[in-house]
Amino acid sequence: MQRQREGTKLFMSKQNSNSEKDNRSLGGTDYNQDGEALKILVIQQKMIGDVLVSSIICENLKKNFPDAEIHYLVNRFTIPVVDNNPFIDRFIVFEDDYKQSKLKFYKFLKLISISGYTHVFDAYGKIESLLITKFTKARFKYGFRKPYSKFYYSKTVKMSNHVKTEAGSAIENRLRLLKLMDGVEVYNDKPQIYLTEEEIEKTREQFKSLDLNPKDCIMISALGSGLNKSYPLEYLAEILNRIVKKTHKRLILNYMPSQQKHIDKLLSMIDGENRAHIVQGIVMKSLRDFMKVCSQCLAIIGNEGGSINIAKALNIPSFSIFSPWVTKEGWNSFEQTYLNSSVHLIDFKPELYNKPPKKYKDQSIEMYKLFKPELIIPKLDAFLEKLN
Repeated sequence: MQRQREGTKLFMSKQNSNSEKDNRSLGGTDYNQDGEALKILVIQQKMIGDVLVSSIICENLKKNFPDAEIHYLVNRFTIPVVDNNPFIDRFIVFEDDYKQSKLKFYKFLKLISISGYTHVFDAYGKIESLLITKFTKARFKYGFRKPYSKFYYSKTVKMSNHVKTEAGSAIENRLRLLKLMDGVEVYNDKPQIYLTEEEIEKTREQFKSLDLNPKDCIMISALGSGLNKSYPLEYLAEILNRIVKKTHKRLILNYMPSQQKHIDKLLSMIDGENRAHIVQGIVMKSLRDFMKVCSQCLAIIGNEGGSINIAKALNIPSFSIFSPWVTKEGWNSFEQTYLNSSVHLIDFKPELYNKPPKKYKDQSIEMYKLFKPELIIPKLDAFLEKLN
């Protein structure tokens, strides 16, 4: 009985992330060559963008094996970006507690070990996911090739930064992982977010109540997850002044409540007449709220990160400013057939880079200072003209 109570905390129905269900009652109706029901676990802990991108593994598996059970193991805070996804049967939640308590993590692993998974796709590849993969007892375990991979996976593939399609290396590497399973076809390479009709209608009503026309609103990714992923405020203020001057659109600022003091500083730097174009009254208390509001905007402009990835998955045009230490080829996806554009310091000052961008993480603040607005504005203007 104790084991069953623990299970209800971990295995969550995709139809309602608040509902709870023991995984031992689940079955499968799709079969592989050995007559074994397919029950597949896809693992992607980490951040919102990664969870969204790795959801294409779930989608393509479901399209290949419609009756298979597809479970997605993620951190709780990332569930909103994949909630309501029709290709995911169940969420397996990796709680923060498991990093703090070895006992709780072990109990979780014991539950995983009796879940009956036939296949595992580990898109994360860190110690927690390696142990989870091992404990599944699945016959087929797929992961990225590392020195220790052979101890955990039955088949591996090497990650690559060489980009072959407009999807970018972050997506291409997930698809390489997917194709480790024999006979699997790729039906889609673009992640999608699935809002309900009720969510969309309520958001439209919210816009109407504030006398806002969605075609006149641009979402601004005002701050990244940290200073090393945030375009300097004084530079961003110039960018926002430029957007208003060129388009006369209303701007909705996206940021976390803990970043309010930085937003106040940003607002003080924007020209007074342009400050009136900043929308007041839009409250985004959750990640899902942001998604709903973003879905009604004309475009999103600002710091590259989870918010940009969400916008792309909602088919909202985007203009992203990359941090100097982030590898652009991994995340500048869908810039050929969709109205997406991006800029990176390496585009303008390649001489600053004699090693991969991620090696400059500790120097990002200083490098940002060299990424002046005058470098960005010509490409931004071109994006705004296409947008209009």
